[in-house]
Amino acid sequence: MANEFLSAVILLTLVIDPFGNVPIANAMLTGVAPARKRLVIVRECAIAFAILLAFMFGGKPFLEAMHLSETSLSIAGGVILFMIAIRMVFGHPEGAFGGTSKDGEPFIVPLAIPLIAGPSAMATVMLMASRDPGKIGMWAAAVTVTMVLTTLILALGDRLQRVLGERGMTALERLMGLILTAIAVEMLLGGIRVFVGGLKA
Repeated sequence: MANEFLSAVILLTLVIDPFGNVPIANAMLTGVAPARKRLVIVRECAIAFAILLAFMFGGKPFLEAMHLSETSLSIAGGVILFMIAIRMVFGHPEGAFGGTSKDGEPFIVPLAIPLIAGPSAMATVMLMASRDPGKIGMWAAAVTVTMVLTTLILALGDRLQRVLGERGMTALERLMGLILTAIAVEMLLGGIRVFVGGLKA
C-alpha cells in the first residue's frame, strides 16, 4: 500500500513537472509583486487541484458516457506522456507544454491549465481511479500530496532558479523527462498488451 502511494506521488510529480514549470511560472509572474505572486501560485494550484479531483472522481462515469475503454485511455495517456517527455528531454523553445502568455497575471489559463492540470495529468488521475476504484481515497491523497509539493516548489521558484541556475533547472527537467519517457512506454505497452490479449480471447 505504501509503495503504491509513493509510486502514485512520484508519477504525478513527474507528469505535472513542477521543476520544469518553475522558469515558465517565473516568467509569467515577472511583473507581479512577490507577496501577490505567492497568492497567485496558491490560487492556481488550488484550481488545478480541484480540476484533477473532479477528473479523478468523475472519470469512470465520463469514460462510460463516452464509451471509452480503460485500454484506450491507457494508450492515449501513454502517447501524451511520451510526447511531453520527449519535449522535456530534448528541450523546446516554447517549453514542454507549448507557448504561454507572459503578459499580465495568469488566471486558470495557462498556469492552472495546462501547465499544472494538463491533459496528461487528467488522463493519469482518471486512469488511476478507473483501474482500481477501491483505492480512490489513496489516489486522492496522492494527488493532494503532489499538489502540496507543486505549490511549494512553484512558490520557491525564484530561489530555486537562483540556486540551481538555468543549466541546473534544464538538467533537472531533462532527467525528469527521461524517467517520464520510461513510464510512458510502460503505459503504452500495458495498453497494447491488454488490447492484444482481448483479440486472442
